[in-house]
Amino acid sequence: MLNNNDNSNANDSNVQDLKSEVEYRTNLQNICNKIYAASNLDEILVNLKDEITSLFEAERITVYVVDGKTRELVSRFKSGTEVAEIRIPVSIGSLAGYSAFRQKLINIKNVYDDNELAEIDKDLRFDKRWDKKTGFVTKQVLAFPIIFKKYLLGVIQLINRKDGSSFMSIDEQAVEELAKILGIALYNQKRMAKSRSTKFDYLLENHILTQKELEKAIADARQRKESVESVLISELKVPKKEVGKSLGEFYKVPYAEFVPTYPIPGDLLAGLKVPFMRNNLWVPLKREGDNIMVAIDNPQDIQKIDEIRALFPGKSLLFSISLKQDILDFIKLFTQDEKEQANIDDILSKLQDENQEIDEAESSVGEEDSAVVQIVNKIILDAYARKASDIHVEPYPGKENTHVRIRIDGHCTLYQTIPFSYRNAIVSRIKIMSDLDISERRKPQDGKIKFKKYGGKDIELRVATVPTQGGLEDIVMRILAAGEPLPLDKMGFSERNYENFVGAISKPYGIAFVCGPTGSGKTTTLHSALGFINKPETKIWTAEDPVEITQKGLRQVQVKPKIGFDFAAAMRAFLRADPDVIMVGEMRDKETTHIGIEASLTGHLVFSTLHTNSAPESITRLLDMGMDPFNFADAILCILAQRLVRTLCKDCKQQYNPSEQEYNEIVREYGNESFEKNMNIPYNNDLIFYKPGGCDACNNTGYRGRMGIHELLMGTDEMKRLIQNMAKMEDLRGQAIKDGMTTLKQDGIEKVFKGNTDFMQVRKVCIK
Repeated sequence: MLNNNDNSNANDSNVQDLKSEVEYRTNLQNICNKIYAASNLDEILVNLKDEITSLFEAERITVYVVDGKTRELVSRFKSGTEVAEIRIPVSIGSLAGYSAFRQKLINIKNVYDDNELAEIDKDLRFDKRWDKKTGFVTKQVLAFPIIFKKYLLGVIQLINRKDGSSFMSIDEQAVEELAKILGIALYNQKRMAKSRSTKFDYLLENHILTQKELEKAIADARQRKESVESVLISELKVPKKEVGKSLGEFYKVPYAEFVPTYPIPGDLLAGLKVPFMRNNLWVPLKREGDNIMVAIDNPQDIQKIDEIRALFPGKSLLFSISLKQDILDFIKLFTQDEKEQANIDDILSKLQDENQEIDEAESSVGEEDSAVVQIVNKIILDAYARKASDIHVEPYPGKENTHVRIRIDGHCTLYQTIPFSYRNAIVSRIKIMSDLDISERRKPQDGKIKFKKYGGKDIELRVATVPTQGGLEDIVMRILAAGEPLPLDKMGFSERNYENFVGAISKPYGIAFVCGPTGSGKTTTLHSALGFINKPETKIWTAEDPVEITQKGLRQVQVKPKIGFDFAAAMRAFLRADPDVIMVGEMRDKETTHIGIEASLTGHLVFSTLHTNSAPESITRLLDMGMDPFNFADAILCILAQRLVRTLCKDCKQQYNPSEQEYNEIVREYGNESFEKNMNIPYNNDLIFYKPGGCDACNNTGYRGRMGIHELLMGTDEMKRLIQNMAKMEDLRGQAIKDGMTTLKQDGIEKVFKGNTDFMQVRKVCIK
């Protein structure tokens, strides 16, 4: 019989047990509610791991799901890091497999006790391999199948009570309830996955990424507090372009990838604060018709989009998706130092406000404004860094923005747009730097900028201003190629052309021409030829306008036609200065050409350039200028016609087997007879051509650098006789081909077969 104290203790114990059970049930209900409400099951399980194991006082938890293809149980979520993934069959060969196979709960106190396992099922076995593999010792196991509407979806398994006792009956009830909630969540997620797309579906569907790799990347990103995209790119080496394409397909907008040559939308940046764009991850990219394209990290962020629209009142905006780092790189490319940019922003903003009410002529922008100075300096420095050959500043009348274009590898691209209110100030600033008359806007002017005194870098630019309609002026700046000349064997000569050209320039006297349009590399080739013969025993004079390439051992002269010191005057001076070799920048008039031919006949080696399209045409041009055909025939050593063709990027060019139709077209362009004689490459399935790809090294153009294609006419005896008889150009061409000359197009096609370029680029620079 119990006394009052015993009754009191028993009541206290019952109350305590009741409180514990209520707390247990409350915690279980909270866990179930969180799972039920979760949109991402994997994410919520990671967050609830500690709560679940604490509820059951277990050391570890594993949630298995059924792989529909292999009918295996796969660990979708688990504690412990010893193994990345567990796969077990749905069979009695393992405890979780048995629970799934029999679709019943198992609660085992000691998995190593065969008698206890036999009491459940005589065939039940514990798979000891995992303990041996991981070093973790399993003792107690509580497992329950996850089933929804008779569909087996997986198993939830709890391992090892922390106090070493077996799992209690309340735990059995709780795990059953938890399994039911997980069944609903797994079923809903599976159903929703069929109708709902995710940001990375494109990567999964195209087998660029596996589901397992994606899940690991999500977990790693959460742990490191990084974006999933950055983990995919840095850790799993998924190409950035593929990640961007996947995001673009998910958000149904274009993907904007950062490229360092992207045109700077100066007019769109006016009044925008750099820190605001950087913190909110967006940046305006360009105008597309009447719309403004804006790169943003999340095109579905309504609040952010509303804030952006407020900054462009009355404008229609289009959005593209960009990665976080790409947006930051765009902002860095588009802006200068933050203090400088803030200054520019303030001035641009002020000008925008002013010019809504006053005419541009009354605008207060001056060529010495710090923003103007910084913009001009940045244009020059960026063009130099991108290896551009020319900078084009193109103002438009009215309130049209000024365009700045740069030419890289012979190809013009838009570099920047500048607000219209800046056009006069920028033109004036460049004219001041070039020592030109800023008040003269009706006539073309030529000048030079020694940029070292303005921007630190030793850059020299040749400047030309051209009046355009509307009382405006265009400016073109040629960045002069300072430095050593290229070695002659690096100029892209074919073997025959190299041997013949070297033979010609090694002669003690005579005249050699290099011809081609502006920007075809004529001066570079001549300097390479001079570098080849530049020896201490050889005295070399050059007359150039301007002196672009300097060489030790050469005596180089800058002609100044304004004071009467032109090419002809320079040559007359050279002939009195004991020359061995004379190089004249260009023979553009009869007097200069006549002096050059006379000099070559009196024991001097003469080099010069001509603006003609082909080698045979150069002969008829010189004869038309009034040259004596006999003197000219005696003097001529060779005429080299040249073009520069863009070369395929070595890092990303892609090989392919051309179609027979493509092969036949190229052979026809080369000339069937000549092709059979010079190349004789038959068509077969092993024939390899190359086409452009696109990578970071070439700014995704597929082309990087240029090389020369050449047409070398030699002054053979037969050619000299035709010149003396003033033969037609067709006869001169025919004789040159008999002498072994390959035309520009033929030389280009040979470089196509060697994998240096493609036929489209050859067609762009030559006709025959």
